[in-house]
Amino acid sequence: MYEEIRELAHKYGGRVVEWRRRIHRQPELSRQEERTSALAAEVLSGLGLEVRSRVGGHGVVGLLRGGGGDGRTVALRADMDALPMREETGLPYASEVDGVMHACGHDTHTAMLLGAACVLSELRDGLRGNVKFIFQPAEELNPTGGAPGMIADGVLEDPHVDALFALHVWPGYETGRIVARAGPQMGASDRIYLTVEGKTAHGSAPHQGVDAIVIAAQVVSGLQTLVSRTVAPLDSAVVTIGTIRGGYRYNVIADRVELEGTVRTLAPDTQGALPGLIERTAQGIARALGGDCKVTYVKGYPPTVNDPELFRLAARTVRASLGEETMVELEKPDLGGEDFSFFARERPALMAWLGCRPAGTPPEAMAVLHNTRFTPDEGCFPCGVRFFASCAWDFLMG
Repeated sequence: MYEEIRELAHKYGGRVVEWRRRIHRQPELSRQEERTSALAAEVLSGLGLEVRSRVGGHGVVGLLRGGGGDGRTVALRADMDALPMREETGLPYASEVDGVMHACGHDTHTAMLLGAACVLSELRDGLRGNVKFIFQPAEELNPTGGAPGMIADGVLEDPHVDALFALHVWPGYETGRIVARAGPQMGASDRIYLTVEGKTAHGSAPHQGVDAIVIAAQVVSGLQTLVSRTVAPLDSAVVTIGTIRGGYRYNVIADRVELEGTVRTLAPDTQGALPGLIERTAQGIARALGGDCKVTYVKGYPPTVNDPELFRLAARTVRASLGEETMVELEKPDLGGEDFSFFARERPALMAWLGCRPAGTPPEAMAVLHNTRFTPDEGCFPCGVRFFASCAWDFLMG
């Protein structure tokens, strides 16, 4: 069967590239994925699948019912949204939408999943069970995400989904490598908003005011010390302040500074403790300097945790279908966030990374995710299609 899947992936390889480039030219931001979802629905309908649109927003679901008898249902998921970035790749199929770019590879995920739908449609007569193809909107819309809306709209029911698989292109690995681990694969992704309050005064008389900018600087430094001195050394945690806004004029003591950042963790206990620790640290510093700090902590995506049994199945499948050297067992998780985690909280699930760095390209020469020059190697697409199709086949048939 693996050889038949390989041949079918090759058969549809040109279409996968065409779909990806079409989506790449016309990227759409979260909750605006109208053209992309319409393309997915059109392709799935053309394959004779049962198609639902407008699931959790612009989400699309295609249901393939196998002809080999009743069985379980496996879901394969791809995300569709782009990022508010100006593309600088110079590609002939670069974004035609000013200020919007597929810098995270969601165009490739969608195209590869459409390719897998084509492959499995040709194998449906022997397929025991069902395959749901989930095209999800708004993955980049942290802390809300698009997965919860699809779950609320019943994407995991009718028929009941027993397991899910997903892929994410990953420039840290050479093209074609499949990278995964049992347990946490990616981190929780929360957001923090801090408002430092002081007292305005003339810049020449700082003693008459309370400098919110000075307080904010101390708060940023204090939050880094918080991680190094209150989180256990073997636990993972990151507190990053990404924006600072404050001040009116070069010679005026600022009375208000707003900060926004992200908090990344793996362990539930660490995630649960950090809101209180951050508030205590920020307020303590601010009050010690005569001001105050209001803290709002918003929980976003939970950690993406791979089901151990699904990991073992996927590892066996990858080694058998794509080659022993293709499977890379990840030693340590990454603290990037993924809203596939919401699906993984509901059902056994597995998120794998797909290497997309061309052979011979050193890691430092490859643009990373969320970079204006990110260009995944299209040579990884057949591997992604085969991963989706082979894992779905083995789950249902084994």
